[in-house]
Amino acid sequence: MNYTVLFLPEIEDDLADIYKWYENKSEGLGEDFLKIFYEKSVVLAQNPLIYQKVFLNFRRVLLKRFPYSVYYLIDKSSVIIYAVFHISRDPKIIKDNLDKR
Repeated sequence: MNYTVLFLPEIEDDLADIYKWYENKSEGLGEDFLKIFYEKSVVLAQNPLIYQKVFLNFRRVLLKRFPYSVYYLIDKSSVIIYAVFHISRDPKIIKDNLDKR
């Protein structure tokens, strides 16, 4: 079964900010980040259950090469991405943000 991957509206803003930051560091690096993020989204569409629950029903996947984690929920036939966090952030802040959703 393939799932539909959905993003909260603020995820697009977060991705744009991360993209810009990496592009400012090195041309093409932002593109690499987005490529890896969207490749992981395809994996989530195919089998979101392969990643474990880390907080309530939220699951987390780590991105290769970049220090970011993606938090998502599975809802029927959809995977909903709720957050993209830098892994150096305080886990309490991440949990507080997810708890509000």
